[in-house]
Amino acid sequence: MRILHTSDWHLGRQLHRVPLLAEQRTFLEHLLETVQQEEVEAVAVAGDVFDRAIPPLDAIDLFKWILEELADLRVPLIMISGNHDSPRRLGVNARLIEHAGIHLRTGAEDCARPVVLQDQHGPVAFYGLPYLEPGLVHAHLGAEQASHHAVLGAAMDQVRADLAAQPSGTRSVVLAHAFVTGADTSDSERDITAGGVPSAPASVFTGADYVALGHLHRCQKISERIRYSGSPLAYSFSEAEHPKAMWLVDLGADAVLTARKVLCPVPRRLRQMSGTLQELLTGPEYSEYEKCWLHITLTDPDRPHMAMEHLRQRFPHTLKLSFSQERQPGGESYRSRVQGRTDHEIALGFLHHVSGIQATRAEQDLLHEGLESVRTQAAAREAS
Repeated sequence: MRILHTSDWHLGRQLHRVPLLAEQRTFLEHLLETVQQEEVEAVAVAGDVFDRAIPPLDAIDLFKWILEELADLRVPLIMISGNHDSPRRLGVNARLIEHAGIHLRTGAEDCARPVVLQDQHGPVAFYGLPYLEPGLVHAHLGAEQASHHAVLGAAMDQVRADLAAQPSGTRSVVLAHAFVTGADTSDSERDITAGGVPSAPASVFTGADYVALGHLHRCQKISERIRYSGSPLAYSFSEAEHPKAMWLVDLGADAVLTARKVLCPVPRRLRQMSGTLQELLTGPEYSEYEKCWLHITLTDPDRPHMAMEHLRQRFPHTLKLSFSQERQPGGESYRSRVQGRTDHEIALGFLHHVSGIQATRAEQDLLHEGLESVRTQAAAREAS
């Protein structure tokens, strides 16, 4: 069976307040062309279909359009919700639209309800593991702890039990929206740290013939059978050099697997450059950047007057402007000082800064409990 694996469309997202809907439609048109040219037999979308729980109407219209196009092509679509999606909103009328070949899996109760498709080698069971907020679903799944590893493990136990009851020789594909240990991140992903553990090991997916992952925006391979497709567009300047792609996966007889990347179109390149204002405005070597979305860092010793206005005369698509001389006391920016730290660590650092003393273990635990409570409540609101 030939499967097209994609994820993290983030329909409705903006890049530094610039709408990306036209670029997202260009990608979806490319997806449809790939489906037809490569004779794709199933499309797997591993979550974060929308950029937020209540998407704008034009993003909903684009979503409606792609579903109708795939239904007209009679190509089955298996789609799960991600941490940016509202599971209940995305999953509305899910049972009804299954008759059109659109299969949505948005709740923990659906993890072991496979979509079974047939090819010349027999059945392929697709299992959808949407983003599972540990604080909300661990009890339902019977997980021992409210952590990503625990809830994914419990969900996969259900998947393996159902797969064991399927006809002999049934191949399996698992869609999951999760952060798997060892993968590379970028700046545009929302943190899903829960219980102090942000990721789960790849071994949690033991038994699946292919695992189509979503959440991280870089196209990458965790193992031969476990892959992230990444986002179809660069959603932060940290992704400027990341080729965007989908995985075209062939799952043959006896689960023999081959996969290759299908590169996504690049409507406009993202680039980062630095120099003095005068150098950037006059240097002929910068002409290639004039049509790019840009993050420019000025190295002038003093901040130039109306710098953005001057830059946009030559570089009209400049989106972000930084100044290399702008630093907090001590010579290090606040952003760099908190880079890579968890919310809990940042909050503890703030407490130490204002009080001058380290938090006790009891205070650390209380703060951690409070942060987890806020996270769970926010997730519950988005899920409703």
